[in-house]
Formats: sequence, C-alpha cells, structure tokens
Amino acid sequence: MKKMTIDGNTAASHVAYAFSEVAAIYPITPSSPMAEVADEWATAGRVNMFGQKLRLAEMQSEGGAAGAVHGSLSAGALTTTYTASQGLLLMIPNMYKISGELLPTVFHVSARAIAAHSLNIFGDHQDVMACRQTGFAMLASGSVQEVMDLALVAHLSTLKAKVPFLHFFDGFRTSHEVSKIDVIDYDEMKALVDMKDIEDFKSRALNPEHPIQKGTAQNGDTYFQNRETANKYYNATPAIVEEMMEKVNKLTGRSYHLFDYCGAPDAEYVAVIMGSGADAMEETINRMNKEGHKVGLIKVRLYRPFVADKFVAAIPASCKKIAVLDRTKEPGSLGEPLYLDVCSALFEKGVQNIQVVGGRYGLGSKEFNPSMCYAVYKNLEQAEPKNHFTVGIYDDLTNTSLDFSEKYDAAPEGAISCKFYGLGSDGTVGANKDSIKIIGDHTDMYAQAYFFYDSKKSGGITVSHLRFGKTPIQSSYLIDSADFVACHNPSYITRYDMLTDAKDGGKFLLNSPWNTLEELEKNLPAKVKQQIAKKHLKFYNIDGIQIASDIGLNGKTSTIMQSAFFYINDNIMPYEQAADYMKKAVYKKFSRKGDAVVNMNYAAIDAAKSGLVEVQYPESWATATEGAPMAAVADDEYFKNVVHPILVLEGDKLPTSAFNADGHVPVGTTKFEKRGVAVKVPKWIAENCIQCNQCSFVCPHACIRPAVIDDATEKPETFVTKPTTGLKGTQFRMQVSPLDCMGCGVCANVCPGMKGNKALVMVPLEEVVDADAKNWEFSQTVQQADTSSIKRTTVKGSQFNQPLFEFSGACAGCGETPYVKVVTQMFGDRMVIANATGCSSIYGGSSPTCPYTVNKEGHGPAWANSLFEDNAEFGYGMNLAYSARRSKLADEVRQLAEKWTGEDKAACEEWLANMNDAEGSKAAAAKLIKACEACTHCGNDCDALVEEVLKAKDCLVKKSIWIFGGDGWAYDIGYGGLDHVLASGEDVNVLVLDTEVYSNTGGQASKSTPTGSVAKFASSGKRVKKKDLGMMAMSYGYVYVAQVAMGSNKQQFLNALIEAEKYHGPSLIIAYAPCINHGINMSKSQEEEKRAVDCGYWQLYRYNPTLKEEGKNPFTLDSKEPTGDYQQFILGETRYSSLKKTQPEAAEKLFKENEAESKARYEGYKELANKE
Repeated sequence: MKKMTIDGNTAASHVAYAFSEVAAIYPITPSSPMAEVADEWATAGRVNMFGQKLRLAEMQSEGGAAGAVHGSLSAGALTTTYTASQGLLLMIPNMYKISGELLPTVFHVSARAIAAHSLNIFGDHQDVMACRQTGFAMLASGSVQEVMDLALVAHLSTLKAKVPFLHFFDGFRTSHEVSKIDVIDYDEMKALVDMKDIEDFKSRALNPEHPIQKGTAQNGDTYFQNRETANKYYNATPAIVEEMMEKVNKLTGRSYHLFDYCGAPDAEYVAVIMGSGADAMEETINRMNKEGHKVGLIKVRLYRPFVADKFVAAIPASCKKIAVLDRTKEPGSLGEPLYLDVCSALFEKGVQNIQVVGGRYGLGSKEFNPSMCYAVYKNLEQAEPKNHFTVGIYDDLTNTSLDFSEKYDAAPEGAISCKFYGLGSDGTVGANKDSIKIIGDHTDMYAQAYFFYDSKKSGGITVSHLRFGKTPIQSSYLIDSADFVACHNPSYITRYDMLTDAKDGGKFLLNSPWNTLEELEKNLPAKVKQQIAKKHLKFYNIDGIQIASDIGLNGKTSTIMQSAFFYINDNIMPYEQAADYMKKAVYKKFSRKGDAVVNMNYAAIDAAKSGLVEVQYPESWATATEGAPMAAVADDEYFKNVVHPILVLEGDKLPTSAFNADGHVPVGTTKFEKRGVAVKVPKWIAENCIQCNQCSFVCPHACIRPAVIDDATEKPETFVTKPTTGLKGTQFRMQVSPLDCMGCGVCANVCPGMKGNKALVMVPLEEVVDADAKNWEFSQTVQQADTSSIKRTTVKGSQFNQPLFEFSGACAGCGETPYVKVVTQMFGDRMVIANATGCSSIYGGSSPTCPYTVNKEGHGPAWANSLFEDNAEFGYGMNLAYSARRSKLADEVRQLAEKWTGEDKAACEEWLANMNDAEGSKAAAAKLIKACEACTHCGNDCDALVEEVLKAKDCLVKKSIWIFGGDGWAYDIGYGGLDHVLASGEDVNVLVLDTEVYSNTGGQASKSTPTGSVAKFASSGKRVKKKDLGMMAMSYGYVYVAQVAMGSNKQQFLNALIEAEKYHGPSLIIAYAPCINHGINMSKSQEEEKRAVDCGYWQLYRYNPTLKEEGKNPFTLDSKEPTGDYQQFILGETRYSSLKKTQPEAAEKLFKENEAESKARYEGYKELANKE
C-alpha cells in the first residue's frame, strides 16, 4: 500500500480496473470520472491483476451500457460499469436479468438525486433506493478511504457469492472529495482472490463448445419456484461479505462489519445512517459524549441483503431511542426505506423497548453538518421525539423540520481550514486540486478538499474547501470556520459575505487592482473593513489580473493565487519546495498545450511572490461606516425574496413556502443579476461603426444590442449616437450591458469596423461601467423608434427584434447560445421549447434565474426539460397537445362561424384559413378575440361557444414547437426517439447544437466526434468517423434539414431558420458550435466556425422538401469549394494537436482519414446539389 491524494471516483475505479476485463459505460455526472480515468489508464498501458488492459466501451445510453454488461458477463468476461441517477434507473431492467442469472459484477454508483420537480446533479440516495428490489447486494461507503476498501470487498464478495453488487457512495461529497488515503496495490488485491471463483464464473459462460440456453420464457407453472431457487445465494451473501471484510481488515488494519457501531458503550440515543453523513455524525457524537451525553451511531455497510440479526446485535443494550436517517424521499410511503427496514428488523426480532423515529436529510447534496447531527440527538432526548422529520431545511408548510439553529462545532482541533472563492472556469478549482495533492503527497499531513459549484457553465461562483492536519479528517461538510480565506475575483467583495466564517487572527487574500490603502478604503465595503479589523485578520492583496495580463495569461489568475497561498502559508512547507511542486503540476496539466503555456504558468508562479502585499490597515476599520456599497438588489419581489438569497449563497435559509410545489419558476430573471464578472468589456466607437449589427447577432449572452431612437428623444450626455443608416430622423447606438457581459470579446473580434478601424474595442470594466450601466438601463426603457421598414429576414434586421434569451450561465464565448438567442429573436413570442438535458438545459434552466424572458406584451418562450434520452418525444408530445387543443378550438370556431354573420363571421373564417400560418394566425386571432369579447353574455345561443373560445384564446396563435439539444442527445442516447419523431411527419423543429462532444459532462466522445479527435473515452483519438445525422434524416425525403455555422455564413443560418419554421413538417437544423472542450481561444469561436467551413471541415447546406414539390432540386449546397488548410485548422485545436504531441504516428494517419472523410462528405453533397 502507498499513500495517495485522490478522489472517491478514482478510488472506486482503481479497484474496479483491477478486477475487470471489460467496462461498458455511458457518461453521467458525477460518475463519469470513474470511466474517464479507467480509459486514461488503459491508454497509458496499465494492466489489471490478470495482466490485461481494460477494454472500455462507451455505449449510446445507460440502458445500452447495462445491456452490454449483461452480454459481456454472459460470455464470461469480468465486467463492470459506473453510473448514477437517471442513468442507474435506465439500467434497472438489466439489473433484474443480471441478478436473476447469478452473474457476478459490481456496479459502482456515485449516488445522486433523481430529477423530479427539477433536475439536481448532486448527491443523495434516491437512485440507489430505486434499485433495492433488483436482487443486487448493496454496499455503502462513506469516505474516500472506505470507497477504496469496500470496493475491494464488493468485488471479492460478488465472485464468491455469485450475487451482483451495487457499491455506492455519495455523489460529489465523496465522489469528488479529494483525500489522502491508503491505496491498495493490485498484487495485494490478487492475493485475496480465490481463483476458483473466477474459473467457476467463466465455466458458466455462453460458449458453443459447451452450449446452454439462458433467458427462456417460463409459464405460471414453473416461474415462481424457479425464482425461489436463488434464496440460498442471498442467504449466504452476508457471511461472505463478512469474510471479505475480515480479509481486507488483515491487509489494511481497517475494520468493517455489516453494521458498525461507534459511540458510548452505554448509549441511550442511537442514530442509524449510511454514506458520507456517518462521518459528520461520528464527529458530533465524539464531542457530545465528551460533554456527558450518552449517544451512539450505527453505520450501515451492507444494506441488501439486510441482516436483522446483525443489526440488532449492533445496538447497545442501553439504547432507548433510535433515529433512522434516510437520504431519500418516497412520497406517500409510511417512511423511507432504511427506516422501514429498521422497524421491520426490530419487530421481527421482538425488540419492543426501543422507540424508533425516522427522518430525511441531505437531499440533492443539502449540507449535513454537526449542528444538524446535534439536532437529531436533541430530538431523541425529547419525551416525544418528532417522527418523519426533516433536518437541514426550514419546512414551514408541513412543519417536519427540526430546529438546528444552535451552532455545534465538532471539528477536531488542529486541522487547518481554508476557503477559496473563485469564478467558474478561472482555474481556481483545478489549482486547489493541485494544492491539496501537493500537501497530501509531500507532507505527513492528512488532507481533504471539496468543491462547491453553482449551476452556471462558467462565470458562476466556486468555493473550494481545503482541510489539512495531523489527524484523520472526517469532516464531510463545508467549512464554516476558516483559518484562511481567499477571494480570487474583486467583484465578489461587494456581492458575497466571505469573512463571516474567518477565524479571529486568520488570513485573508484578495485579488484586486487596489494596490494602495487609499484605493482599498474606497473599494472595500464598510462591513468588510470591519470584519478584517475586528477579527484581526492578516490581510494581503495581489493584483493577479495585471500580473496575468503582463505574462500573457489572458486574465487567468489561478496559478498566481495558488503561489500566493503557499507563500503566505509557508508553515505548510517551505515556499521554494511548494513552488517546485506547483511547476511539476503545471507541466503535467499543460504540457499538451505546448511549451509557451507551460512557461507562462511558470512565470505566474514566480511573479506572485513579488506582487503580494501585506496591507497594514488602520484600527479605525473596526468602526468603518464608509466604503463601496454592496451590490444593489433589483426591485422585484421574487428576485429579492427567492433569487437573491440563492445568488449570495444563502439559499439554505429559504423555507419550503418560498417554492412552487411543481417546481415552476418565473421567467426573465437573469436581467436582475448584474454579475459584473468581466475583466474587460466592449466599448463602442461610433465613428467606426457601419451598423451591420453582426456584434449583436453573435453575442453569446445577448448583452450588446442596437438601440434606435428618434432624433428628438432626450438622452444622457454619455449616450452617444449617430444617424441611423436608411432610417431618417433617427439615431443609432450599439449599447453594451457591462454588468451582464462576460468579457469574451467575440463581438469585438467579428466587428468589421470601418477602414480597418474597429467599432468595438475591449477595455477594462471600470473604465466604462458607471456610464454604460446607466446607458443600458436607458436603452431598455426609452421609446424605440419604428424600425419595421428594415427587413427582419436579414442579419441586420433580425437584431432589431428583442432577444428573448439573455444573460445565460453559458461559458464566455459559447458557440451554442448565439444560435438559441437568434431563434428566440425570430419566433420567441410563440415558442414552446423541449430541451434535452445537457449544456443547453443547464445554461437555459438552472436555479435560481431564468434566461428566457418576455416581450412588452408578456409573451416569450415557454421552456421545459424532461430528461436526456426522451427529449424528442417530449417535444413531440407538446405538439400532440397543441394539435389536439387547437383542433377542438377549430371545431368551436366553425360552429361560431355558422351562427355569426358579418364581420364576426369573417373573423372566424379568417382565423380558420390562417390558423396554421404564423403571422396570419396572429392577425386573425386579434380580430377573433375582439369579436368574442364583444359578444360575451349576450344572452343568445353563442354564449357557451364564445366562452370556450375565450378560455382557449392562448391557443389561437400558431405555436412554434422547438426541440433543443446537443450531439450527445441527438446522435446517441436520444437518436431512436429523434428518428421516430422526424419520421412522424409532424410540424416540429429540432435544433442540434453540435459541439462534437458531450460538453455538459466534460467532453466525452459522441457519434458526432470526428476521426482522430481526442475526447474522454477516446483519449488516443477516435478511430471511427463522424455520423452524418443530416443525411440520415434526408433519407425520409419529407424532413427539412440544414447544416449551419453562423460564424461562416450568418444569412444562411437565418434563411435555414426561417425556412425550417415555415415548413409544415419536421425540420432538423444542425449547428456547428465551438466549445471550450475543443481547446481553442473562445473569444474567436465565431472565427473558428468560419475556418471550419473554409477548409471543408464543416459543410453548409439546406434540404427543403418544399422545393421538391415545386419540381426543383431540394438540396442546396451553401458551402464553397474548400480553400483553407485543413491540417492547419485541426492542429489549431487542442483536441487534435494533443494527439500529435503524444502519438504522432497515429495522429498523422487519423488526421489524413479525417480530412478524406470530410472531402468525401463534401463531394457527396455536391452530387446531391448537381442533380437535375
């Protein structure tokens, strides 16, 4: 064994790799890293305990992965998989088969919440509890070390017992916690394996040399008794698990039992729990017992089979009351699963003198800390403890919650706690992972790191929690008392309370441009100054942004801040030693990106020391009353009462009554955030602007827009304008919202300017924020001039339509969101959107704000997400609903037309004639509503019909049904449904945002990934070509299909949108979307699209079935003959260039194949375009 600092996923994968010949997988958060590291190990040549490299197969879905596991096991290969949440649920049908056929395997599950009223990607036990009836044995781990040890127990046990195992640990809290643990070597594992068990397994494989038949159909006369034959295997399993636990104990010195009791030997109050919450509970009882309480804890290890004898034996004889804690919710049940099992066990064993209560905790990774643990025991101490309670929330609707307001600090003395506030994608989390590994691997200290993220793709807040010390760390909860606090983004100083958790005498590191005491006096809020002084903090400032800019790191400050952390905290290890380890980590992380990137990061490490300043602040700060104001809160009730507390990291305090039971939320709330996270923002130079509106068209966050006002309109002095081209009597301005801008620079890069002079230049935020923030508000409230004479079907004209998708949580420079934004500008006021789970659902629908918004009439996109795999069917169902509802409405309008005369009759007939035309139905609807409202309660036989029509008036305008999703959905998991929906012939529109990888889960390969591209699960370059989704859809002949790239041809994209939406049938638009996973400069994402088309990597075309009906060729090739250097293009992206660096010979071959495949595709399209 050796000490290593790793996370829970890596620990599980390390063991699974040793025992497995095959792994069939599908990516899902938070389990994907288990498969990713296994793929990397196999690529690097690691072998399992049998001397083989793992054969890892990425499937099209979790259901497919489970089927492949079943097949592989049936054919005699030791096989595993890794999954979570809905992915695990998709495996359930095969889990019954695997257990029914007594096939030994271990499924490793980073247990995660299930999407119900909303998606939640974080940890609880809802998914695994849905599997407790499948016949899988279930083994729970509560820490990274336990994951290593109990994964080994699970693999040893399944081989001996022939019962498959589900080994689970809490998603994120354990799967992503980085901790210093003992890593068991493969030779040590192999010594524990009885090879006869493996021989027996392989002897039962399907093999024509000794054939058998499995999976037969049985009738009622035999099925029941055959099902019961498995009993002896399940009866034997617990003893086998105990045997393997003892083997692991002898190897490691760590003791495990089916149920582990800890606490006072004479405890009167005992809690029962499994998973990571057990460590927080153990910390709590350790302190409580020192204070004189008599409390204990039972940690459940083997949950299935649940052994009543062993459970009862674990309870101390003195026990009077038990609290059972479940990390799941089963609405309508008498109680949650573990509670019911405990009650059943006590009842069966005749234990009547112990009172049992149950409660829920920690759903969706809700914090579970010692204060909450303490509340559970305080509840037990009551004469009548509350049953079916919740802890960790404020339930003011059904009053289930326990009071946990008393802060209870159970952390052991001596541990050093550090918190780092970073910006999503700024590298803070990655740097802190490196830091904790440096501390764990190169000191004698124990170390732990955990990372909090909000829901934004990037640009949101991250908080890194690092602990280290001389004793083992059991604190499975967030730090609320910190020795060191770092703020890596200066905008946070007026947005978050970061210093309440700082200990007296602690240290505070700020990254800001305020290098003098005078500047700090001005820019720090009074509250922050008071906290610094009253807590006697050592206060340091560093202008990391300027240092990074000087080095060429483009605002990436994480390495600088990491170096400053080690310099300030040289008690951890000598700074020079730490710097050396940091540089080794930099080389490992960035060497694939080239020497220039590595050297810049080396320079960043060295520059921190000279740039760091300890601030000698005056004592008067303790009573400061002046300073920068905290960020203003929008005057909107929902935002103030619900959204803002979540944004400032106080969402835990919101009561249940703050939410709608069905999970729906108001739209248009991102405009209130005003995050102000950009380092630089665009400044408009009026004299250089040609008013093309391209900058607005491509803006990923809809934060730069044209404003046109009449000449006579009064405006602020700083609201500089110029005469509008082609619209006399009006003034034009291109206005940016500096506090919503992400600073990506895409707009400035696409700006053609005038005579080589850009109309947009990137300047520091502070240079323009005061004036432009006010100018933005003015531009959004002032009466706009009439621009209807400018065609909305042009790129320029389209931008005078209000974007109804704005300020999303997408990455800076995102290649996807400009497409979504433009769709809403064209059709948003009548759109219904079904969105597949993925990037577009996360930046489009993550708590607490909604980027979809409304126009002045209150109309805008109605958006919903169902699942990942069923999105096409979900959108199809929406279309079915509106077809049915409008069909009924049409019948009622026809009946009205028969009864009415004159203008009223004409209104009915006009609507019936235009009901399936977008603009026609709008105009006709207005007339019909007017006629109906004039005829309500007239006392004639039309009243009932009029009332019905008015009830359904929101269905009069033709709805534009859109189905959004990425390539992982459209090419892989959702393809079957997508194909069926396109084949249906129904009037639905599909937009595929093609990044050629699974962007949302970290860049795994999909069937859209081209040959030679490096992605997760294709770490040595993908070996098969990209699927041609468009051609497959065109084969039906009646599906509108277009392939677009707005950076290459904006008008072609716009034409495709208009044609697709107008077509009365299914449409499919496949949009090329550069992604941060490609390893490119995202400020040039639009330019990347152009280069892709110019060299022939991506092709533009439109297939319009309407033209075929007119006797014309339906296929139009919009791409010109390729002229760009193909190889130069792909080598400009890290996803390709990294392969050339690591495997040059393979890269050369694969890249040639890639180019040949693209050329063949283009030639095929040319043939289609040239057909008579």
